[in-house]
Amino acid sequence: MNSNHLSKIQVTTHALIGKIRKYFAISTFYRVFFSPTHISLVVLSRVLYCVLKVQEHSGNAAHVRIVGGYECPKNSVPYQVSLFAGYNYCGGILLSDEWVLSAAHCKSDVEVRLGEHDIWEPENTEQHIMSAEFIHHPDYNPRTQDSDIMLIRLSRTATLNSFVRPVALPSKCASAGSRCLVSGWGNIRPSDDASRYPDKLQCLDIPVLSDDTCFNSYPFQITDNMICAGFLEGGKDSCQGDSGGPLVCDGELQGVVSWGKGCALKNKPGVYTKVCNYVSWIKTTMASG
Repeated sequence: MNSNHLSKIQVTTHALIGKIRKYFAISTFYRVFFSPTHISLVVLSRVLYCVLKVQEHSGNAAHVRIVGGYECPKNSVPYQVSLFAGYNYCGGILLSDEWVLSAAHCKSDVEVRLGEHDIWEPENTEQHIMSAEFIHHPDYNPRTQDSDIMLIRLSRTATLNSFVRPVALPSKCASAGSRCLVSGWGNIRPSDDASRYPDKLQCLDIPVLSDDTCFNSYPFQITDNMICAGFLEGGKDSCQGDSGGPLVCDGELQGVVSWGKGCALKNKPGVYTKVCNYVSWIKTTMASG
């Protein structure tokens, strides 16, 4: 894959072993690790969780946030989903009591977690439902990340309430300058810092950028099915682990977190799948499912 097309997946070995390396002097870790066992992931994630909790209680923990963002008010993003595989692998977006939208590059065969705020602590708002079916868009290209979008059918219907509620599909495409909210449990540190993943859902307010600005940021890599959002000065962005999550503008879903060059780098905003181009496919697929 082109090095500029770094999908914003939470790469567990990078996150977990990178953190464990910091504390236990492991000399090498890998950024990408595509075939871990579920058990080893759970063990590693819980070890990391305990290590970070010890750090927090020692008074050394930084205030956690999505890169340049803030902790979302609790349960203020009821459409936010976690695709969970022993850890938060990707984000997702609730579209109905039976369907979730995410990025096509995200992992299949996961537990879908709804109503979450603190991803590790029970809060009596959660619903955990296994995925039953994954439907990638037929035009998805893993090399270019074009049409990086998929639908997930739940194995049973979710109970809709104030903690678990679908988001509206777009009635039209977002214009440049639209103010939007992106959210997730992804890395909260810029690309040149050691990764850190928060327990609590993080939010960031960012604008949609013009098509020209998007193309100039990533020459010959942006298709008509992509939009850019963020700040050219850097410092604020979605990041690894936010993949598949929502970009919501004026109450409508306009983007799915897809890829970018690093995180929060100058002149390298986040790239999102342009949801308004897929409304017909989404509705047809959901109706036929």
